[in-house]
Formats: sequence, structure tokens, C-alpha cells
Amino acid sequence: MKFHRLVLACAAGLALISFAARAQLTVEITGAGANRLPVAIADFTGERMVSQALTSVIRADLERSGLFRLVDAGGALADSATPPFEDLKTRGADAVVGGSVATSADGRYETRVRLSDVPKQAVLGNPAYLHTGAQLRATAHRIADFIYEKLTGEPGVFSTRIAYVVKSTGRFELKIADADGSNDQAALASREPIISPAWSPDGGKLAYVSFEAKKPVVYVHDLASGRRHVAANFKGSNSAPAWSPDGKQLAVVLTKDGSSQLYIVNADGSGVTRIATSSGIDTEPRWSPDGQFIYFTSDRGGSPQIYRIASSGGNAERVTFEGSYNVTPRPSPDGKSLAFIARNGGRFQLALMDLATKQTQMLTDSAKDESPSFAPNGRMILYATEIGGRGVLAAVSSDGRVKQKLSVQAADVREPAWGPLVR
Repeated sequence: MKFHRLVLACAAGLALISFAARAQLTVEITGAGANRLPVAIADFTGERMVSQALTSVIRADLERSGLFRLVDAGGALADSATPPFEDLKTRGADAVVGGSVATSADGRYETRVRLSDVPKQAVLGNPAYLHTGAQLRATAHRIADFIYEKLTGEPGVFSTRIAYVVKSTGRFELKIADADGSNDQAALASREPIISPAWSPDGGKLAYVSFEAKKPVVYVHDLASGRRHVAANFKGSNSAPAWSPDGKQLAVVLTKDGSSQLYIVNADGSGVTRIATSSGIDTEPRWSPDGQFIYFTSDRGGSPQIYRIASSGGNAERVTFEGSYNVTPRPSPDGKSLAFIARNGGRFQLALMDLATKQTQMLTDSAKDESPSFAPNGRMILYATEIGGRGVLAAVSSDGRVKQKLSVQAADVREPAWGPLVR
């Protein structure tokens, strides 16, 4: 993975139930966080198949986060029943979840949940959800998000979606799936490469680069309607789209005036403006969460390093100084840290920099990492890597403790992008 390959890629180019016949991501957890919170998720009362489906997804979501340790609840527990607090204390639980599933008058299900603090014997929340049978997994993710937020104080991301590209013989597919890898659907299939998917801030659109016109062109794809439009198709290469935080503009890399340089274009394809000028190659733009800066990769100083520039243009400021190769900047959702790919002893690994102190930590021990993407709460980073010559996705927590691998049987998976929180 050298800089020229990265430039060519830009310029020219977590499943709980695995359906083996389909190209669905399967998740393997290979690490867990320290000091995990012990939680008991009791079986819900009501229709057995439905309640079991709900609780299995909730348990898997919480366990996959690496922040929780599941404790046996000792049996079923309705949301209306008082939990057996003394027994749960003996079992070591700090929190307990009970629930019930009933069929409502219109044929939908009504699921009620109660989350309780075991030491304080206090109710922390008691939400209700109306849903169809087809919405079981989505409802379970929402319940897991509720539990996560109540117990950690930060939003859960189990209801979010991820995008990625699956390459099989003579075919590329842009896939969208739930954050756990289930419910995968193809947004686009092509015989030509698809790269650089990027979610709009509202989660309703994907920008990406497709080579179906025999050259790299940036499209914006509306996921609800399936319609798309060209956002950048200038002379030469059009690549590396990145959404502004307000969803009105895209930062893109164009070669229409020579080498790869940074531009801003309106999301509808109008109003292109150049924001940086250098004698080198500028690529891989990404906006800061507050919209004030654009981080990017450039070899203007001789070796590939990360810089940032005001989104209105001006002088660029170098951000990375350690090592001779640092690329693919990805600011965290809170803007306090920066994920990127660093060459470390001949290996390309995911790194995380604290932007205030400039301290950098290597988060992975793999050799061919690329395309990092933060979860919208900043807790996890999704990225692509290579195992046995095949592209797979992986995720690591921002402290490096929790590790996951996500793979598709007999296919090459790359270009991950984690979607936003959608309320």
C-alpha cells in the first residue's frame, strides 16, 4: 500500500444470525474492554419466538460493544414485575432488564421494557415500542441503544448502518447493512469498481465514486428512492467525496486543472470552488465536525502527511510529523482526536492522535489497514484490512481494547463507512 496506489484509488480510481448463502457480514469478537458493567438481560414474557428473537439481539449488541458483561438473570422477567434484586446482587448484576411482548389490536407487537439499577433498586427507564414482525431486529437495536445510553451516558450506535464494497469475480457491490452486519442490501452493483462511499449527515444519501463511465465520477445516491445524480464529472479524475457537516456541500479531489487538488462543490453538483493549491498531490479530504477545517493527505512536503486547511481556503497547516507516511485522516465525532493510517515498521496500521496533545497510539497490530471510519459516538473505528490475501472489515475501540473482525465468505470486502446517528 504505497502512496501512488492510494492516489490511484482516490483519483483513478456484525451479524448475529449468519445466512451463509448470502454475502452477509459475520462478526467475531477478539477482545473486550476492562471493567465491563455486569448486566442481566432477562427473557421477555409473551410470545416465545418473538421474545427470544428480541432478547438474543439485545444481548449480542451489548456484548459486542465490549462495555458490558452479561449476567444470568435466572429466568424470565416481565416489565411489570419487581426484579429479584437480592438474587441479582448475588449473581453480580449491577443492572437488570425485563420486558414483555404482546400483540396489539392492529396486529403489531407492543414491546415494553424496564431497566433497573440493582444496587439502588430503582427504575432507570420504562419505554414501549410498537413494531411489526419484520421490525424485530430494528426494535431490538433500539432497545439496546436505550440500555446503552442509560448506563453509559452516551448514545448507542446499534441502530446505525454501515456501507462497504464487496468485490467478487467480475462484480462490485455497494452494500448497506445494520451495524451488526445483518440485513444487508445492495445499493449499487457494477462490473466496474466502486470506491469511497460517504454518508450524508442525515443518513439518507451516500456519495461515492463509480468507474462505470470508464473514469472516476462522483455520484450522490438517495437511498430511499434509489435515484442518484452526478455531483462531480469534470475533465480527468473526480474522487474522494466528503460531506460538509450541514450536508450542503462535498469536498472532492479533482484533476481538471492538473494534479489532484481539493475543491468544494454543492451537493447538487453546482458551484465548484478550489480551496487549496500545491505543487504536490492533495487528496482524501474530511471535514472537521464543526465545519471549520478540512483535513487531507498531501505529499507537498516530500512524503505523505496529514494537513488541515480552513474550509474557506487559505494556508494549510501540517498535522502529522512522526514517521514518513501518514494518510487518510478521519476526525472523531467530537473533534478531539484524529484517526489515520500510519506506516509503522513497514506495516500500515490504524493510529489515533489526540489533537490537543499530539500524542499518538497505534490501535492495531495488522499490516494492511486502510479506510478508517468512526462510529458516530466515537467509541469504535471501523476499517478495512487484509487477512490471507482477502479484504475484510475490522473494528477497534478508540482505546484499542475491543477488537472485532467482520468478514464475508469467499469475497473481498473493503471501503467501509459508518453511518450517522438517526433519531
